[in-house]
Amino acid sequence: MKQTFLTLSVVSLFLFAHQHTALAGDQDFTLVNKTGVEIHALHVSPADANKWGPDILGKDTLEDGQSVEIKFHEDEEAEKWDLRIEDKDGHAIEWEDLNLMKISKITLHYSDGKATAEVE
Repeated sequence: MKQTFLTLSVVSLFLFAHQHTALAGDQDFTLVNKTGVEIHALHVSPADANKWGPDILGKDTLEDGQSVEIKFHEDEEAEKWDLRIEDKDGHAIEWEDLNLMKISKITLHYSDGKATAEVE
């Protein structure tokens, strides 16, 4: 249920300007949380955007070890995206210029004060 809600949230984020049924976009990817903390907010925005999009987790969270499918509208054209996560205290980590046309899975790590992302 949680994963369905997350998928619907992301799809609705990119549907606001479109009036036809959403199909898979080329930027779709799986996000895996291996940070050691629960993610309370997740923002994905085109790399050239000046602000973050809404929290696509909504009221849900992504626990350490969990994954979620991030789906884009089929008409989305942006290749490079920025990703921002926040913990329950609002501490944020950002990754920039992720080419989602070439990435199908992103595993987020945090260790010894350093954030990394493993991409496939």
